[in-house]
Amino acid sequence: MAETTPVPNTCKAGVVVNEGPNFHLEVQDVPVPEPGPGELLIQLAHTGLCGSDIHFMLSDLGISMSTFAVRSPGHEGAGRVAKLGPGVTGWAVGDRAGIKPIWDVCHNCEQCWSGEEQYCVKAVHTGLMTTGSYQEFCLSAAIYTSRIPDGVSDEQAGPIMCSASTMHRALKDSNLKPGNWIVFPGGGGGVGIQGVQLAKAMGMRPIVVDGGEEKKALALSVGAEEFVDFRTEGDVAASVKKIADGIGAHGVLVTAWQSYKNAISFIGDRVGGKVMCIGLPPNDQNVITGDSPTHMAMKKLSITGTIVGTMQDTAAALDYARRGLLKPIHEVRGLGAWPESVQQLKRGEVVGRVVIAFGKE
Repeated sequence: MAETTPVPNTCKAGVVVNEGPNFHLEVQDVPVPEPGPGELLIQLAHTGLCGSDIHFMLSDLGISMSTFAVRSPGHEGAGRVAKLGPGVTGWAVGDRAGIKPIWDVCHNCEQCWSGEEQYCVKAVHTGLMTTGSYQEFCLSAAIYTSRIPDGVSDEQAGPIMCSASTMHRALKDSNLKPGNWIVFPGGGGGVGIQGVQLAKAMGMRPIVVDGGEEKKALALSVGAEEFVDFRTEGDVAASVKKIADGIGAHGVLVTAWQSYKNAISFIGDRVGGKVMCIGLPPNDQNVITGDSPTHMAMKKLSITGTIVGTMQDTAAALDYARRGLLKPIHEVRGLGAWPESVQQLKRGEVVGRVVIAFGKE
């Protein structure tokens, strides 16, 4: 965007109507906000659709968008700076910029100082506590906005802001090593498929557990060594164990919360196995299947929670994409397809990631 391009008074947005179990999304014209001190106004070209958006719209995590007067979720935006707020330095109109799951943090606590700012107790969650990337022109804290490098398109960069960044952090937190077998339940979805690619690039050996030929083809095309279809395989855990040296996986990265009940079984007889909890279940679901402390002790089994990536994770994931090690796994759709695309995501029918283009009807 050129510096002389005028900013319009209104823009397109995906607005949640009837927040809760019977929500639906409408594309509406909304006012363009004015950036305050330290803020950027970003014109987004694309936004990804994430499973967390569905939780926010369903209001099933124990906290509601409406509490913060937010009507547009989303946290996977990519575009360009349209306007600078007072006091902003280091950014210029036209710079490429991305919107992430965390809008800003305090920058002055133990978590922020130690490179784990996503756990800052004062973190502002994009699309939940402040308007998200479902709005074409949205605000972003300049100090916490990610720069998008040349060589990565906006339509690819959008999902990287959340899905790839989140998986990069989970892989780092797992401390798994090159050559290790790693299982991705739900690995044919938008988050898991990014993890498959990153694990492969890091030298690990991905196994995807998911259902359907489309997801199988996608998973194998981007680096999964094996695909186990839970719809047709009688004993998924046994199949995983057979693939993973007849012992079991070294790690399991759970992105589909429905898979928590089976996650420990994929470890098999492996000593030192790790289950990484990533996907968020509804607030009323207790989905981790219990294991005896004796078994956990004897097998040195660990279960670890991990959430979205840091600024550093986002930069690293963007660099993997720039180098061609993280392939585009999205389908670009226009504004007219947005409401139904959200419902498809809610029903679990999306393969990979759906990206909405604001400039496409």
